[in-house]
Amino acid sequence: MTVNTPLCFRGKNILAPMVRVGTLPMRLLALDYGADIVYCEELIDIKMMQCKRVVNEVLETVDFVAPNERVVFRTCERERHRVVFQMGSADAERALAVAKLVESDVAGIDINMGCPKEYSTKGGMGAALLSDPDKIESILTTLVKGICKPVTCKIRILPSVEDTVNLVKRIEKTGIAAIAVHGRKKEERPQHPVHCDVIKAISEAVSIPVIANGGSHDFIKEYTDIETFQKATAASSVMIARAAMWNPSIFRKEGPFPLKEVMQDYIKYAVRYDNHYTNTKYCLCQMLREQLETAQGKKLHAAQSTQEICEAFEMSEFYEETTAVFEAKKTSLETKKQDEDDQMEDPDVIKMAVRFDKREYPPQITPKMYLLEWCRKEKHPQPVYETVQRPLDKLFCSVVTVADQKYRSALWDKSKKLAEQAAAIVCLRTLGVPEGKLCEGENHLINKRKREDQEHKREDQECLNNRDHGKDLAEPSHKKANFAEESSDMNVPKMQR
Repeated sequence: MTVNTPLCFRGKNILAPMVRVGTLPMRLLALDYGADIVYCEELIDIKMMQCKRVVNEVLETVDFVAPNERVVFRTCERERHRVVFQMGSADAERALAVAKLVESDVAGIDINMGCPKEYSTKGGMGAALLSDPDKIESILTTLVKGICKPVTCKIRILPSVEDTVNLVKRIEKTGIAAIAVHGRKKEERPQHPVHCDVIKAISEAVSIPVIANGGSHDFIKEYTDIETFQKATAASSVMIARAAMWNPSIFRKEGPFPLKEVMQDYIKYAVRYDNHYTNTKYCLCQMLREQLETAQGKKLHAAQSTQEICEAFEMSEFYEETTAVFEAKKTSLETKKQDEDDQMEDPDVIKMAVRFDKREYPPQITPKMYLLEWCRKEKHPQPVYETVQRPLDKLFCSVVTVADQKYRSALWDKSKKLAEQAAAIVCLRTLGVPEGKLCEGENHLINKRKREDQEHKREDQECLNNRDHGKDLAEPSHKKANFAEESSDMNVPKMQR
């Protein structure tokens, strides 16, 4: 793979990676307001390795989806050449596996080596890596050699300037494209002063771009302050976290927009890209800050859906229009997909537009049971079901093969079980065989079960009577009968449903 537009890390204003904040709406908004590069929030390697890459045709995004269907990382073409994927990792091979998974959809890969929070450090990630230079070198070298996109890392400073500079020099030798330095020690918090002198010492000691981070509290209140912080640290670029979280229009050369306008712009992206409402709510709360006790802040706090968030900001009409567009697009794509499926389908498959409705059948009686019994009577192999799920709408379709002929419903169902029952119905109706519906009159399977139940009850009562008379009990005869019936062509064993 070739690098189409390699990132340059000199003279750039960059959105910092922030947990829960650096999701797609915030990244796109920062780019709109003037950010040159945006970092996603830290995502853990083990979690990402479980994800599969899915092209979301409705949203026009690329989603990395966990086994529980949760979207772990969502990106789009708008940011493809400007987003850096930050991961938390303490293992070179896992880091490489994740980097290869996302490489084609991002502009660069970053390893978090500065997060001091327990959820990161307890796994040997984040700031815990600062005490293991060998592991740092292993991870970064593996990534630089294993992928084509630029690799960066983000660190915090060590207790001494000398140790910090020595570590950065060692990191530089791995071949990374740039290093971001948060000018605080791992035990320091935002209220502690940022150590510009240490960042400056690093900038003067290495040749790769140094990205200064940590100036929101002491320096960056408006756009012109970004340059002030850059000069104070002699850094190549500046990475902004909390100042951008409070108002991402900090990146505008012309000055920030009013907060109300910024929040509405953010909400538009959140709706447009189906951001989870809890994440949207969290980011908006960070922007409101001291205004959380206002009437609007209280409405936001009480919101339990994206729609309610839009109502709190008088954007209900936008929400309704956008969701209507998505529904129409989804329907159009489903129709197109169905047409494609029909064209590509095996012409030898017999189809009918049927669905299984359990209300039309006696309890515990299904078409699959009837079809199995018919196959045994006719001495055919038992039915074979092949079920697929359509990625776009998660619906299922099943094809059943009976006596070398395939059958399926023309309708897709919401579960594998329903799709298989529908396929069985198509087969039974084509063959002209009863399927067990209540309207078919006397049901021989029910009668058979009743006879078996009565026989079992009679034999169980005999066993109880024998026990009352102190007689030794032999194995109940109905168990032997069941064993014998297993070879009967008329037997209907318990089905997997």
